[in-house]
Amino acid sequence: MRVPLSWLREYVDLPATTTGRDVQEKLIEVGLEVETVERLGEGLSGPLVVGQVLTIEELEGFKKPIRFCTVDVGRANGTGEPQEIVCGARNFAVGDKVVVVLPGAVLPGDFKIAARKTYGKTSHGMICSGDELGMGDDGSGGIIVLPPEYEPGTDAIELLELRDEVLDIAVTPDRGYCLSMRGVAREAAIAFGLPLRDPALLDVPPPNAGGYPVQVADPIGCDRFTARTVTGLEPEARTPIWMQRRLQKAGMRPVSLAVDITNYVMLELGQPLHAYDRATVEGPIGVRRATPGEELVTLDGTKRVLDGEDLVITDNRGPIGLAGVMGGANTEIAAPTATAAFEAGSTGRSRGTTDVVIEAAHFDAIAIARTARRHRLSSEAAKRFERGVDPEAASAAAQRTVDLLVLLAGGTAEDGVTEVVSPRGPRTITIPADHPDKVAGVTYGRETVVRRLQQVGCDVYGQDELVVTVPSWRPDLSDPNDLAEEVIRLEGYENLPSTLPLPPAGRGLTERQRLHRRVGRALAGAGYVETLNYPFTGSAVLDQLGIEPDDPRRDAVTLVNPLSDEEPDLRTTLVPGLLAALRRNYGRGNHDLALFETGPVFRATGQEQPARRLVVDRRPTDDEIASLDASLPQQPRRAAVVLAGAREQAGWWGAGHPSGWADAIEAGRTVAREAGVELVVRQDQHAPWHPGRCAALLALVDGEEVLVGNAGELHPRVVKAMGLPERTSAMEIDLDRLERAGAGALKAPRISTFPVATQDVALVVDASVAAADVEAALRDGAGELLESLRLFDIFTGEQVGAGKKSLAYALRFRASDRTLTAEEASAARDAAVAVAVERVGAVLRG
Repeated sequence: MRVPLSWLREYVDLPATTTGRDVQEKLIEVGLEVETVERLGEGLSGPLVVGQVLTIEELEGFKKPIRFCTVDVGRANGTGEPQEIVCGARNFAVGDKVVVVLPGAVLPGDFKIAARKTYGKTSHGMICSGDELGMGDDGSGGIIVLPPEYEPGTDAIELLELRDEVLDIAVTPDRGYCLSMRGVAREAAIAFGLPLRDPALLDVPPPNAGGYPVQVADPIGCDRFTARTVTGLEPEARTPIWMQRRLQKAGMRPVSLAVDITNYVMLELGQPLHAYDRATVEGPIGVRRATPGEELVTLDGTKRVLDGEDLVITDNRGPIGLAGVMGGANTEIAAPTATAAFEAGSTGRSRGTTDVVIEAAHFDAIAIARTARRHRLSSEAAKRFERGVDPEAASAAAQRTVDLLVLLAGGTAEDGVTEVVSPRGPRTITIPADHPDKVAGVTYGRETVVRRLQQVGCDVYGQDELVVTVPSWRPDLSDPNDLAEEVIRLEGYENLPSTLPLPPAGRGLTERQRLHRRVGRALAGAGYVETLNYPFTGSAVLDQLGIEPDDPRRDAVTLVNPLSDEEPDLRTTLVPGLLAALRRNYGRGNHDLALFETGPVFRATGQEQPARRLVVDRRPTDDEIASLDASLPQQPRRAAVVLAGAREQAGWWGAGHPSGWADAIEAGRTVAREAGVELVVRQDQHAPWHPGRCAALLALVDGEEVLVGNAGELHPRVVKAMGLPERTSAMEIDLDRLERAGAGALKAPRISTFPVATQDVALVVDASVAAADVEAALRDGAGELLESLRLFDIFTGEQVGAGKKSLAYALRFRASDRTLTAEEASAARDAAVAVAVERVGAVLRG
């Protein structure tokens, strides 16, 4: 919400010396998020005046149209003579009143104005557009053309209110009343301790039978509908400059007088309004739910197919607007169009909308929010309704709109007043007078509590037990803690004592948490960069990954109210989010990437129970917590990496190393070592990996090999479908399974003081034999003296025979209590080879 300080002063008598920064500080103290204070017109200095165009000479021979103008600026130039100005704009004519900046002036951005020769003429100043003055777009797309009543030489800085301060407030969802000048003024009045002139306190005539007919078929979706009619509007009436400037400062573009008035009143009172061209409305106005499949063309020109949950405004033809979101094009206020004097029956005047029906209604916040999201249609009205609008302000807003139309457009207000209201009682909350004291840990006392609640608009009765009637504009106040928060924020959060909680001794991270942190540190140490992705996904990305329909990763938990219709599910794998981050970074020029993420995935079991709503006035019981847990899907923790580009850069030290499937497997081993687990790696086929470059990562759990993850190079079809770099690799591993496979807390390694004995061995086996099986046989045969085993070469060719391969291993032997002899090391090696010969048919090469 953008709040011009000059407009705010209309409702609160702020001291003349009060600046925007002062107001910002005070509003922050009472809990509003004032992000910035924009100083309009900073650095602007005159002369900047109103001028009247006397002559226009079209200059020829240039690439773009250029006009040489003489402009009457009164005595502002010191001589009273017409000012000669060169201008390229085309949206003004002889006789128009424009804004002229004269030599010696400075425009925003330190743009100094001086006489200068251009296009063969000398230009003594400049005819200004809104952008050049920092006003923004006024809809004309060119020079500012003023109403004819202003005299040449009038100071345009004051006329256009170019100097002002605008507060930009980030309104949180619970403070929807601050999406209006009325709401912000209320907070400012409280913060400064000044009285408020409430703009909603208007004399409103009572409803009667003569108003425009309205039929509300859904009183839950629309509990209040006020309709007023104004006739005899002047189509050519223009929005006054003061209203245009207030709209522009608040971030809205002036459109036409009737529309501008409804927007102005919405900004002033917080009540969205809509004006219908009465000539285009057929029959009574109705409010109902849409029939599925109905169509409506909204004011933005888009044809929308309606949902059965959409709340719509109708006439005898069908929908004429999406309630609380956007009106329909078929009842839009018509812009004035000139009629030729010689046309039959023509008066020579403008024609357009002359009679309007004003709608001021109150709609259900949830219904409006869902409609706006369903149609991807965010509007100022929807933003206010979904945060809560004061239902009692509808009549005052309609009256304020009628008054402005009569005053500024020459209209006549009809006597008929329509008001359809669903009865509702006042909302009351019972709260102990000392409840805010207990919440804040500060003694405020009953007097302070009552005073602060009355300041926000509550009626308060009682002594030790207070009965509080909540004001209609505060739908967020629903329980005693909300009222306590109001007292605390107005008394000042900065006045609360700072007390650090004392944690009980002997507690710290669980072993599960320690493993999670160790994995993150290990991957970061290995050169991976952590990314944090949203835990949402959709079926489309699973299709791109080539995941089969019966794959468990398709059993997703679907959200009732997702942030995006394209990603309505909770993720079942970490890989899609990482690949999206990789693609985004690659597209921005980062071609050597190694990313990782740790976190939960969500797997539906089909056994989940409906969640119970827990109470908040006590700790839930063990049964209640257990029932809540039973409603949740499985949430195993995972770690995943993706790689593309160079793993090691080339340089003077030698050639680089491109990342590949082996690096993805090594990342899995890095993670497993943090759990004290040595992985068994076997060939596998598992989407989205390349069937020939995919490894299954296995761990021993209770003596059996259990799949804990997969690693390798992605399938070329996946790479193409997702727009990834060639040879992209990935790894994903289950941390919970690794934890079960581990031996508990890691023990620090024991450093031996005795030397290592290294033995190399090359074994020839059938090409179908897995290297993991050969390695397992060597480990079992080597016995306790074996410290480590590493495969360092694979060879195929005529020397080893067709269908054969040679695997070369480096074996490191070490004893903890002595230096091994050559005979002991050789014996251990021979024992390892013997087991490999027996199990996998290996033959010692050479």
